[in-house]
Amino acid sequence: MLLLVLSASAAATRPLIIGHRGASGHRPEHTLESYRLAIEMGADFIEPDLVSTKDGVLIARHENEIGGTTDAADRFPDRKRTKTIDGESIAGWFSEDFTLAEIKTLRARERLPFRSHAYDGQFQVPTFDEVLDLAQSLGRTAGRPIGVYPETKHPTYFRGIGLPLEGALLASLAKHEWNRRDAPVFIQSFEKGNLQELRTKTRVRLVQLVDLGPSVPLDDPGLKAMAQYADVLGANKMLVIPANEDGTLKEPTDLVARAHAAGLLVHVWTLRADKEFLSPSYRGRAEAEFEQFRALGVDGIFTDFPDLATRALGGSRD
Repeated sequence: MLLLVLSASAAATRPLIIGHRGASGHRPEHTLESYRLAIEMGADFIEPDLVSTKDGVLIARHENEIGGTTDAADRFPDRKRTKTIDGESIAGWFSEDFTLAEIKTLRARERLPFRSHAYDGQFQVPTFDEVLDLAQSLGRTAGRPIGVYPETKHPTYFRGIGLPLEGALLASLAKHEWNRRDAPVFIQSFEKGNLQELRTKTRVRLVQLVDLGPSVPLDDPGLKAMAQYADVLGANKMLVIPANEDGTLKEPTDLVARAHAAGLLVHVWTLRADKEFLSPSYRGRAEAEFEQFRALGVDGIFTDFPDLATRALGGSRD
C-alpha cells in the first residue's frame, strides 16, 4: 500500500475536522460533554445524529433504538418493543416511545465495549436546540465559528409514524439564525429523497451520505446528478481507500478527483484510533491515516478523536 507523501500545497489547507458524535473516542457519544470536549480539542464541526421523541422534539442519538446508549432498559423495562425500521426487525427501546421529560431522566453510556466506561451514567441526552446553543456559545468564547453537522436518522420511518424530522430541524436552525447558506451548518442524510425535499426548503449545505455498496451511483453522471441537490459527498472512507479482507489497504481510487470535477466537496467517515478500527497498514500510527486523506485532497474528515486530528492536521485552517 502506497502512503502518499504530503506536498507543500497539500499541507497548506487542512480538511475540516468533524467531531463524530462529539469526541466519542473519549466520552459517551452524543452528549454535551462529548461535544464540548470535541470543540476544546479543535473540532471545526460537531455532529449530532437526530431522532424524535414521542412529543416531536429532536434529540441527539445515533439511532432511535436507545437501549444500547442509555440506561432506558433499567429505568423503563416495560417499554421494550420490536419494530421494523427501514426493513429491519429491531428489538429494544425507541426514542419515539418516550416524551422529552422521560428522555431527560435517562443517562448515557458508552456503546463500544472496548472503550472506557468510566463516564457511564453521568450525562443526559441533549436536544438539538441544546447542541446548537453549545456550539454558538463556545464559538463566541473560542473566537472561531463552531459548526453543527446534523444527520436526519431514518427520516422516511419517522415521517411514516407522524413525526417528520425536517420541519423541526429547520425550525431549530431558524430559531438560532442558522437556516441560511452561509451558516456553519451541513445537513446530512443517506436518503436521497430526504435531501431533495430539504433542498426545496433551505439553502443550508446538504450532504449525500454514501456507504459501501452505494445506493446512489458514483460514476461521473451519478456524481453530476448528486451535485444538483447536494453540496457534499459524504463517503465511507473505503470508497476512497479500499481495504482487503484483512484490513490492509489497497491503492486509492479516483473518487475525490471525480467528485471535485462534478462540483462536490468530499467528506470521509470515520477515522478512529482504536486498534479494532485502524488498518494494520498504518502500523499503529493513527496520524498517518489523517495525513493520507489530506494528501488525497478530501475537504473534511469525520473522527471520534478530534485531538488526534488536530495533532496530525494542525489546529487552524488557512
